[in-house]
Amino acid sequence: MPQQMRAVTQDEFGGPEVLRLTELPRPSPGPAEVLVRVRASGVNPTDWKHRAGGRFLGDPPFTLGWDVSGVVEEVGLGVAVLEPGDEVMGMLPYPGQGGGYAEYVVASSRTFVRRPEGLGPVAAAALPLVSLTAWQALVDVAGLTSGQRVLIHAAAGGVGHVAVQIAAHRGAYVVGTASAVKHNFVRGLGAHEVIDYRAVDFAAEVHDVDVVLDTIGDDYGPRSLATMRRGGRYVSITPANVHPELGSAAQDAGVRTAVMLVERDHATLTEVARLAATEALRVEVAATFPAEQAARAHELGERGGTTGKIVLTW
Repeated sequence: MPQQMRAVTQDEFGGPEVLRLTELPRPSPGPAEVLVRVRASGVNPTDWKHRAGGRFLGDPPFTLGWDVSGVVEEVGLGVAVLEPGDEVMGMLPYPGQGGGYAEYVVASSRTFVRRPEGLGPVAAAALPLVSLTAWQALVDVAGLTSGQRVLIHAAAGGVGHVAVQIAAHRGAYVVGTASAVKHNFVRGLGAHEVIDYRAVDFAAEVHDVDVVLDTIGDDYGPRSLATMRRGGRYVSITPANVHPELGSAAQDAGVRTAVMLVERDHATLTEVARLAATEALRVEVAATFPAEQAARAHELGERGGTTGKIVLTW
């Protein structure tokens, strides 16, 4: 096994050009940890936001990346749930030097679940963060149940397109916002209605919503309240983009609000893997790039408008 590995790192904040492919020492697993040789790394909006100015990673240098899929190469003392040769996928802890844009990663064995047969390494790397985010927002926080009406913003995006499927699987009536060219795609995921946010005001078109999943933030928060029933639940996954008037407006509307960050959750990821294995949940891959083109992947993501996820391959 090599003692060095390739990784995409950055030494300063800035645009995509600060990302560079370099070599770092290969990590080794400690007790209850596994070493995974990465096959693919998911790319998420949080990646380019941290790259550009940081949030809670501290100052560079660091290695970005939360989603990975790969094969277990080595297990640490006490690991009983995985063994070398297992194909796995997982969402890493909030990264620093040990992010997912690397050929090898080390994390707790409970970070990973076995990759379902039929789900390739690229799709598996695209799934963990968005599926955990969508599930935690809709199920754990909002308590979405069958028959409720849910509005999902950016329904063709990374989190959005998975959220549509989870909501539909749970028997909800799903309304999504997306550009017109993506309406057929969103309907194919299980949405009952799709609103072209560029052509009409969704706040005037949608009514009697029980749950809103806001993946955009800013004025989408207050505007979404107009679509909701009293006692409804608004959940934002963009804590850095919460509108300053959201709290008071929600109180006036009788709507409960929550702003969340995704957390690792082995039990939920296991359920997501089960759904993916039965084809009740799929992830759309917008584009793949070899790791040495990570800057191009970030450029594409930051332009916006992609359908599904972007993935780096090793």
